[in-house]
Amino acid sequence: MKPIKLIAILGSSGSGKSELALKLATSLDAEIFSLDSLSIYKKIDILSAKPSKEEMAIVKHYGIDVLEIDQENNALIFKNLLLEAIKQTNKKILLIVGGSSFYLKAIIEGLSPMPKISKEIKEKVALIKNPYEVLSQKDLDFAKNIKPQDTYRIQKGLEIFYSTHTPPSLYFKKNPPVGFEYPIDTFCIEIQREILRERIIKRTQMMLKNGGIEEIQNLLTIYPKDSQPFKAIGPKECIEFLEQKISFETLETQIITHTMQLAKRQKTFNKTQFKNIAFFQKDDLFDEILRLY
Repeated sequence: MKPIKLIAILGSSGSGKSELALKLATSLDAEIFSLDSLSIYKKIDILSAKPSKEEMAIVKHYGIDVLEIDQENNALIFKNLLLEAIKQTNKKILLIVGGSSFYLKAIIEGLSPMPKISKEIKEKVALIKNPYEVLSQKDLDFAKNIKPQDTYRIQKGLEIFYSTHTPPSLYFKKNPPVGFEYPIDTFCIEIQREILRERIIKRTQMMLKNGGIEEIQNLLTIYPKDSQPFKAIGPKECIEFLEQKISFETLETQIITHTMQLAKRQKTFNKTQFKNIAFFQKDDLFDEILRLY
């Protein structure tokens, strides 16, 4: 196993993770792996709040501009990209930075190898009118552990069933997850709610001022509206505005509100789903990581 220290910096959207990571990377002579479900896509530059070209010239970033808009993103892709980054870097420290802590948890705890799912199977599953009901009929044990609103896991369960002719609960029993081979030290930025709200308001206004709506408008002429990144906060509201379903004022308000709601979910997830995670204010976290590494 390659000698390398992996340090994950988590936190709510808008908490300043990227800014902190860049500062740490230059201080520690480290590189950055982006764990962000929008930055992984090419051409979504404004609404993903990607690091600038100047910032990426200062510190090498992995996991950015990897997928086309119409490609699927999941934890296994991030795991493989992280392993590739570990292989490529010649630095002793790699900072894992992003708000997609669900993916990090999946990577740490392990992922089962997935079967190859054909385009035909995906299309078949997409046409099912009551997917949760169908999944419950095919595999009640698997379905009862999933919320009916969890469209991603329902879809995956059905795709596994039709691809392997095996109930997904049995498939995962035969293909248990394998934990990540490298240890990851995990930290999280703590930030007061009102400060976070002000940061999110300013960031949203800047994204829209810099052409976030036009960015999505141009991409919609090339890629289907049901592409995965278009369902994310920011692109989703911009599409509603472009379809004249909401006003510009409502667009801005909804992005801010939805981002704050996401931040609350992220905070809860980070506090409850990681066994060994340390919480610090941003400046204190900078000092602590420098002290430790």
